[in-house]
Amino acid sequence: MGHCVLAGRRPGRRGLARLAVIVLVAPLAGGCGLLGGLSGSRHVAPQSMTVTSPDFRSDVQLPAQYTCKGAGLSPPLYWSGALSQQPRSFAVVVDDGQAPITPYIYWIVFDISPNTTDIPRNRLPTGARRAQNSAGTARYDPPCPLGDEHVYRFTVYALNARLKLPDGAGLRTTWAAIARHVIGVGRLSVRAG
Repeated sequence: MGHCVLAGRRPGRRGLARLAVIVLVAPLAGGCGLLGGLSGSRHVAPQSMTVTSPDFRSDVQLPAQYTCKGAGLSPPLYWSGALSQQPRSFAVVVDDGQAPITPYIYWIVFDISPNTTDIPRNRLPTGARRAQNSAGTARYDPPCPLGDEHVYRFTVYALNARLKLPDGAGLRTTWAAIARHVIGVGRLSVRAG
């Protein structure tokens, strides 16, 4: 995990406005903090988890039924891992780190019960909520690869708290809340194109 650093001399009065824009935009565009990854301010790295699906592996193409070229269903996912701290909830984020505006978020599910270790095909676990995705909808937005092959990431986060955000919460608000509470992380990456 890297740190975002703004280097250079102290700005004068005219440079303060530019600096404010850089401070607000750099974390989003540069891969730090909110949408680009977990905050670099964490003192302890999240523990490793394993994420699998019965329908695909990292060395195969994402089946068409989970893309816009098929039925557009959300895929089944399973996760496991021995964590030193008992999770209070889980969250799932599906994104494309190679999208022109990175990362493009297709799906965020949060407040998944700590006793749950899977998401069934095209269903949410009881009590789980969805946040808005990059398209502004609170649902699974099936990947729709055009042109070059893309890598889609199915990431599961173990959290030390329930987020207690409403269903349909904003993408940035939800992502920031996830980043603050991560204690474990696992990822399944798959190609499509």
